[in-house]
Amino acid sequence: MHFAAQDAVRAGPLHGVSPLQMLKSIVAMAVGTIQAFRLIGRHRPAALLLTGGWVGLPVALAARLRGVPALIYLPDIEPGLAIKRLEPLARAVAVTVADSAQFFPRKDKIRVTGYPIRASMRAATREQAIQHFGLDPNKRTLLVFGGSRGARTINTAVIAAADALLAAGLQILHVTGTLDWDDNSTRIQGLGSGDYHAFPYLHADMGLAMAAADLVVCRAGASTLGELPYFGLPSILVPYPFAWRYQKVNADWLAERGAAIVMRDEDMAAQLSETIVRLINDASQLNSMRKAALTLAQPDGARSSDGAANLAHELLTLAEAGR
Repeated sequence: MHFAAQDAVRAGPLHGVSPLQMLKSIVAMAVGTIQAFRLIGRHRPAALLLTGGWVGLPVALAARLRGVPALIYLPDIEPGLAIKRLEPLARAVAVTVADSAQFFPRKDKIRVTGYPIRASMRAATREQAIQHFGLDPNKRTLLVFGGSRGARTINTAVIAAADALLAAGLQILHVTGTLDWDDNSTRIQGLGSGDYHAFPYLHADMGLAMAAADLVVCRAGASTLGELPYFGLPSILVPYPFAWRYQKVNADWLAERGAAIVMRDEDMAAQLSETIVRLINDASQLNSMRKAALTLAQPDGARSSDGAANLAHELLTLAEAGR
């Protein structure tokens, strides 16, 4: 996706900051509201889509003043404080899963849409993936990733366990991220195995990687709520430990429904290799997790042909109502 243009609106955090920073943020919000008011007047949008972050507050305030209806989309299970503050300014709140409704006082605003999945992911097939990555169709495939910049502790743990994983008959697709690619690629080349496929980043091919996988090791960002169930992927989720609990809540939600195992970041060195091998060799549990993941799938999160509740439908409905 390419944007023809973008505009900046000033904002600042209002939670967990010093009194001085709070004052600076309030001033920035006031300036940002004026900026957003002018931008909305210039572009005249029919509706506004908000996905969180404090920058949404001045934009939502300006939209309310201009009479433009707003839709919030919450990708994670639990909303952050910014989205909670935005909710009174929005006509509706789209959520990935119904359990998110508990965090909002106005249940009549909630629309369960599922997570939007890219068309390239929806089109990916296992057969295409095996051919594209040069995989052995008779071997189990482990997919490891940690975001576009990577997850250093996951990379370190998987590379350290690589010999044992390969000896167990696995083939590995490892998306290391761009941050540590130079270091990781050198270490991976030393493994001397054609079954270890490493990449700094995958975008258009990420759907193929998921279609090829039998088991995933990754963080628990919002995309895991949509993409892992869509492909019916059992997973070992390692929530990022140095941020607010969004990822922990996401991971626990999938684990409680039998689709994932949650592992703490600090436990990977001791437990990851053994857990992966145990799961890969337990066809019954792997199949049970796969079925559990598939029951959570909502493939039409972004759009659908039948007018079902999804983001595109909700936003268009809101735009029509605001005219």
